[in-house]
Amino acid sequence: MKTDVHTSKDTGGEVGIIQSLRGLMVEVEILGEQPEERELLGVDGYPEVFLEVNFFKAHTAICVNLTNSQVLRCGQKVRRTNQKVSVPIGQDTLGRVFNALGEPLDNAPPAKGERRAISEPSGTKKYRDGEKLELLETGLKVIDFLTPFVKGRKIGIVGGAGVGKTVLTMEMIHNVTRNDKSLSVYCGVGERIREGNELYQTLKETDVLKNTVMFFGQMDSTPAIRSMVGPAAATAAEYFRDEEGRDILFFVDNIYRHIQALTELSTNLGLIPSEGGYSSTVFSELRRLEDRLSSTARGSITSVQAVYIPADDLSDPAVQAIQQQLDSVLVLSRSIAESGIRPAVDLLKTTSSLLTPQIVGERHYRLVGRVQAIMQKYESLKNIIAIVGENELSPADRSDYQNAKKLIEFFSQDFAVAEHLTGRPGQYFTHEQTLDGIEEILGSKPSSKPESPAKPDNKHPNHES
Repeated sequence: MKTDVHTSKDTGGEVGIIQSLRGLMVEVEILGEQPEERELLGVDGYPEVFLEVNFFKAHTAICVNLTNSQVLRCGQKVRRTNQKVSVPIGQDTLGRVFNALGEPLDNAPPAKGERRAISEPSGTKKYRDGEKLELLETGLKVIDFLTPFVKGRKIGIVGGAGVGKTVLTMEMIHNVTRNDKSLSVYCGVGERIREGNELYQTLKETDVLKNTVMFFGQMDSTPAIRSMVGPAAATAAEYFRDEEGRDILFFVDNIYRHIQALTELSTNLGLIPSEGGYSSTVFSELRRLEDRLSSTARGSITSVQAVYIPADDLSDPAVQAIQQQLDSVLVLSRSIAESGIRPAVDLLKTTSSLLTPQIVGERHYRLVGRVQAIMQKYESLKNIIAIVGENELSPADRSDYQNAKKLIEFFSQDFAVAEHLTGRPGQYFTHEQTLDGIEEILGSKPSSKPESPAKPDNKHPNHES
């Protein structure tokens, strides 16, 4: 496979010779001019092969075989290219799909225009001051209520395998990016090829793709490629934020796979693992990536990150490290998913630092407190009911228990991206409809139809009439 990771044929002097090979790791004995870290090295006679310098050890450069080429042998000569892995940026990338090396995956010609190295963050360091935060409506009741989507902040969708992280992410993309003013960057790390293709087709059919740039490093890619997808997508987002002053929606599926790829790569490079089997450098690399997804004086990056939980263990060191970088954490539960509720959100474990009266308003803030109190009581009453039955509860407890069941049902809704599977049209609830529905359930707002708290607005606000 020919790799277009740089745009120039310029080469530097000879670096040295390949000393040893182990998996993706290539040790190059330095005999000549020392290259820079992250620089690409070429191999004599094989222009399609590139080695990326990872670090130095004595007089040896420890490199990564990016293309996983099998033509490498000990004793081969290696030369500098004076280039680093780069990806295309600019308007020509909209509606396109690339891998971590900037190669097109959509059977279209390579993108024209400027390329930018993915290892070098944007030079803009003037971060946005504390102006009034802007709420973005997703149309998803449980997200708009418990984890408000605030412009320039980060929200995580946390859950184990098969609980609906990808579908929920796709629904958010569908709902939030319908506006022509929106520009989104999608980063697919270590997920199934089928899921990537389904997302691409969905965005294409809903006319959202034209305002989206997509980067994929799926589970059949090497850990080197998978670990580069995040920085590659961040590079594209930084360009639109800093050069064009745009507000970006940045979707990652799955950020845990980024850590997993870095760990696999560290193992290939012979680095000693630390707690939980993760390399000691993995979490600093994660923070470096997260720091790039920030808002500046020119524009903003609002990030939605799906987080896989290995073995459904929320205490996993990687999951904990990711959650520390997020403003809101939406936790998906396997037991709730098995009961048929979608989205399968655990209403008690879901948290957000953005739920303040200054951001969401006094009415919203007070309702969240009441809902959390009722759901906490519901969890306690479940154990009692299992022993003595619901009829033995006091009238007040029975009322709270029934209200909690109504809230669980209320927060479920049909997805537009799953309409072809369920046969039911997707639902869109405005922020006001969500609050009205909860007030009706809690009895704080009169309603002539208590069994139907809020009528969904099935038509997205950006749809044509």
